[in-house]
Amino acid sequence: MGLIKAAKNAIGSTLHDQWKEAIRCEDLGNEILMKKITTPQGVISNKSTIIVAPGQCAIVYDNGRVIDATAEEGVYVFDTSSTPSFFAGQFGKTFKEMWERFTYDGASAKEQAVFFFNIKEIIDNKFGTASPIPFQDWSHPIPNQMTNTIVPLRVQIKCYGKYTFRIINPALFMQNVAGVAEEYRKDKLVEQCRTEVMAVFQNIVNELGTEKHKVPVLEMPSQTDEIKEIMDQEIFDEPMRKRGIQIDGFAVESVTLDEESKQKIDDYELSSNSYMQQGRMVGAYSEAIKSAAQNTSGSMNGFMGLGMVNMATGNTNVGAGAWQNTENSRMDLSNRASTTEQTEFTNKANAEQKVETQTGWNCECGNKNNQGMFCPNCGKPKPQERKCPKCGETYEEGAKFCSNCGTKLD
Repeated sequence: MGLIKAAKNAIGSTLHDQWKEAIRCEDLGNEILMKKITTPQGVISNKSTIIVAPGQCAIVYDNGRVIDATAEEGVYVFDTSSTPSFFAGQFGKTFKEMWERFTYDGASAKEQAVFFFNIKEIIDNKFGTASPIPFQDWSHPIPNQMTNTIVPLRVQIKCYGKYTFRIINPALFMQNVAGVAEEYRKDKLVEQCRTEVMAVFQNIVNELGTEKHKVPVLEMPSQTDEIKEIMDQEIFDEPMRKRGIQIDGFAVESVTLDEESKQKIDDYELSSNSYMQQGRMVGAYSEAIKSAAQNTSGSMNGFMGLGMVNMATGNTNVGAGAWQNTENSRMDLSNRASTTEQTEFTNKANAEQKVETQTGWNCECGNKNNQGMFCPNCGKPKPQERKCPKCGETYEEGAKFCSNCGTKLD
């Protein structure tokens, strides 16, 4: 028994009258994945016709086994005297293995039927993340000064979109999913598909966030081609392929961030892209610290303010080098200030001593003189100040020994 493809003009010819039955399946649409068609008696008569429409695959089932199949559109004649013809189109190898090995779980049936499979792309299947999933966002890189590398900002995202799939192996689909049901609809499978698609999408997200791809988090909806390429290369939909189904298209329609991730990005932007503009930030820190170091009354407030900026941005490394450099500068300034103060103090003391020395002298006649070496009242010379050559203590005229250290005086 098998199928023989009829001539293109046979439908309108006298041969049409010889066909006892015409078995066909109307358009399966986007909801029906498999449909069983048979005659009222459950037996397909010899020389009956089987009409396969575009986007359909027909499998002839006879008493628990597959006897022929085709995925090529056209009109076929069911001939009980012929061997399987296998006008199989894209599923030639699959159908041959089906005919040689396939029985539906060893079940027996007392009927003949044609199972029509919808091999078109099944569209408009929605998916979405029930909870946020992690993503490495390379559009907001963070420099790691310890390792001199760049790491991505970790965020949590929710994604929504649509995917398409198609039946790529009717035999596996019939054996593992649909069986010999009268009709198998998409809604029976869609929940399981959605769960498996989310597992596929999680793997894709992880791949897009690697250093190889570096896809910015908010540009993910535009990466449809790259997503499909990654999925084909990695075969992330392997569990579905074991059921004879393959994901055909994948489109991310929207990406949203959770509140914590939004705050991270807002802080990143508000800090003037501190991670991206490390040099500029270090320069700003350096100038700020220098100003604070030179401001005697406000230096502590300045340093505290810089510390608060670091804590607000969560970036404790930025400005570390500038801090160390300006800290050294501040110490130099402090040392210079101490030296200056000591010099000023010495000069001031010398000046005061000089002023005190030049305040005047008293003559023996009782006249007080402010200046000059001779008394204007009696003409006597100004008494010479006598000091101990050892300790510098002043002594009176006529003294033979210093009253302070006991040194013998000339």
